[in-house]
Amino acid sequence: MGSIKDLDRAGGGNDIQWCFSQVKGAVDDDVAEADIISTVEFNHSGELLATGDKGGRVVIFQQEQENKTQSHSRGEYNVYSTFQSHEPEFDYLKSLEIEEKINKIRWLPQKNAAQFLLSTNDKTIKLWKISERDKRPEGYNLKEEDGRYRDPTTVTTLRVPVFRPMDLMVEASPRRIFANAHTYHINSISINSDYETYLSADDLRINLWHLEITDRSFNIVDIKPANMEELTEVITAAEFHPNSCNTFVYSSSKGTIRLCDMRASALCDRHSKLFEEPEDPSNRSFFSEIISSISDVKFSHSGRYMMTRDYLSVKIWDLNMENRPVETYQVHEYLRSKLCSLYENDCIFDKFECCWNGSDSVVMTGSYNNFFRMFDRNTKRDITLEASRENNKPRTVLKPRKVCASGKRKKDEISVDSLDFNKKILHTAWHPKENIIAVATTNNLYIFQDKMN
Repeated sequence: MGSIKDLDRAGGGNDIQWCFSQVKGAVDDDVAEADIISTVEFNHSGELLATGDKGGRVVIFQQEQENKTQSHSRGEYNVYSTFQSHEPEFDYLKSLEIEEKINKIRWLPQKNAAQFLLSTNDKTIKLWKISERDKRPEGYNLKEEDGRYRDPTTVTTLRVPVFRPMDLMVEASPRRIFANAHTYHINSISINSDYETYLSADDLRINLWHLEITDRSFNIVDIKPANMEELTEVITAAEFHPNSCNTFVYSSSKGTIRLCDMRASALCDRHSKLFEEPEDPSNRSFFSEIISSISDVKFSHSGRYMMTRDYLSVKIWDLNMENRPVETYQVHEYLRSKLCSLYENDCIFDKFECCWNGSDSVVMTGSYNNFFRMFDRNTKRDITLEASRENNKPRTVLKPRKVCASGKRKKDEISVDSLDFNKKILHTAWHPKENIIAVATTNNLYIFQDKMN
């Protein structure tokens, strides 16, 4: 994995020069609500890329095999399977609509020819099997080729059925449905490193499930107060440690992260570690509590660090040091002076996600105006790039963007007042082995890759 170098020279001189590769989705300006992408996730090999949307659909893209004649191009991602994962439902007891929007997708490691993934909306988690069929049986004794049953008395000879080749079919079938365990909206699912269990978290509780058992789960965290008027914080995200199957973390709306050990007790109400940074008094404002809420938490692949995203920054924590993060990166500090208008238009409540590259050396997260940010942990350099249809010729190098917070604006800079807050990148994903990234902008999925010389 390369590092991001010399970002002052526009677009050039980086170890990684990011290029446009593909864009998926309609070009129209009027976007249907159902088409808005709500989650993006590569599988463990990076060959498959899944997106979920507000219409309850899951679209899986597969990376084509590399073209040997074009050494400078990697295989493109093309649609592999599309299926309706969740339908809108109605909770008659509470008179509430349960929307079909896919909140999270998590892949299971591949064990056989089929692929498995978990998808969840606000209430129900489903385990899907995605399998291929390229042969069909022919020559039944009791069935015609069109499927109608024959009269057994007319069968005078026995045939041996055979498999004949057919066009490839990709089938998605729900193998398990995990329902009725969450009173509040599910915000996270995370598969354990034992690959047998997973957790699901809502605003106040975290449940532990076995992938084979749908009718019961174990409540492992419950922060619901006896009197709901005393409620001061909610759970915003939760994730299992990548190597240690007894350890998980969850983040809160108060900006704290709690690490729990399931060996300590059945109900992990008492955390093993509490990660919290004291607030800088000089930055104290009416919005401090809102912007300190953590919207995402992700362990590094190595399991040594975890990354958290709040409204204005990304923080990297060493699991051995609880009192402050080892690295802090400002994502869009120029918005600090705009918090009042961001509060009025509700943007201050946007939940940005973050992700690591395959070697944990670079982190990425989204911003407004269809900008996304990368921070190189080794060189401490950062870059702002834009997902836009203007650079949509394959292998076009993305030019770094700069935002001018105040004073005189230089030629290539964008004024903070001209940023479009309706264009936002909340969901990003990084290929686990290569420099290929997927970035979701409203209803489009952009795929970028590093320039191969």
